[in-house]
Amino acid sequence: MNTIGPLADRMRPRTIEEFVGQFHLLKQGGVLSTMISQKTIFSLILWGPPGTGKTTLAKILAANAAAEFVQLSAVTSGVKDVRAVITAAKQNQLLDKRTILFVDELHRFNKAQQDAFLPHVESGTITFIGATTENPSFEVIAPLLSRSRVLHLRPLSVEDLEILLERSLSDPDRGIAGVTMASEARLALIRASGGDARTLLNALELSATLARGADGLITTEHIKEALQSKTVLYDRAGEGHHNTISAFIKSMRGSDANATLYYLCRMIEGGEDPLFIARRMVVFASEDVGLADFRGLLVAVAAFQACERVGYPECQLTLAHAATYLAQAKKSRAVVNAIPKAMEAVAKTRDVPIPLHLRNAFTRLMKEEGYAQGYTWSGGLPHIEDETKGFLPDELTGEDFFTV
Repeated sequence: MNTIGPLADRMRPRTIEEFVGQFHLLKQGGVLSTMISQKTIFSLILWGPPGTGKTTLAKILAANAAAEFVQLSAVTSGVKDVRAVITAAKQNQLLDKRTILFVDELHRFNKAQQDAFLPHVESGTITFIGATTENPSFEVIAPLLSRSRVLHLRPLSVEDLEILLERSLSDPDRGIAGVTMASEARLALIRASGGDARTLLNALELSATLARGADGLITTEHIKEALQSKTVLYDRAGEGHHNTISAFIKSMRGSDANATLYYLCRMIEGGEDPLFIARRMVVFASEDVGLADFRGLLVAVAAFQACERVGYPECQLTLAHAATYLAQAKKSRAVVNAIPKAMEAVAKTRDVPIPLHLRNAFTRLMKEEGYAQGYTWSGGLPHIEDETKGFLPDELTGEDFFTV
């Protein structure tokens, strides 16, 4: 039995037949299956959450294409390292051998560092594969995106994780030995892994170590001890941030208080700035609650001020109070819908004179010119003697921007 190295590394698939998951990319006639069958490879950007097989897939593709595989991490590497790879790749070209440069955590490279790849990808000196957990639209420069095919990897399914778990328990050479696993423990581990193969295998390995010290049976208690707490997948500067606040807003808009609280808690657990959440609720109160409940804006502004003064953890309650109030409040977009219509009218009639009866007459000359004539302030409406005259310029008579 080979026990050298972590279980997650030992159980890494060596061939495409061993690879688990990502059927949408590996199905017959797809990009990956075509590259594999033709033993070729193109520049790729592999985008997906942790533990979905990005590095493994890159290594399998390189081996299948008989290319030299060079791996860099954007966390620890720089342009100097890239230049060294390019020099070696040029030597490989002389030997008619391809070089695949795999860059993990690609989003960690800044624009200038990403620019360094472009001429060598363009010339074919290297085939580039980047891996990122962040949306490439935000984190990868456009020229590199245009030279690569983006493949979106998905979290592994329950069935995928079951296959990996069974392999690890039954493989006599690379897996774990000397333990058994209760069925409820299997289910608990799979659920807690969140589609992440690495999380599953690391927790399994530690659970097995704990079980060997007892009777060799992995239980749910071992799983809980191994996992401790699962970190929420949330990046305050990346797509997780945008997706979660979007779901939060849409849940309030849909008057679903349960979903609103759920997404709020995901943001809190992920360390989101409470003032950012509160600001979004102030905007929401004006935009979506509007005139249907004037108290919505008062609640949102009060929540913002409270968060500003007390911060975490106390302001969690404030955020929850405000969010659930706004979710349950009646909604009106009357003002939101009216503003574009009024702005369009302004764009067409911006130079139209203000009606004379609506102007203030500060001087005798203004009075003689007819300023303020026909307008009087009284307890009743419309304040205009000639009821054929309204408050809009003549060119806009009859326009209806605002409807409750």
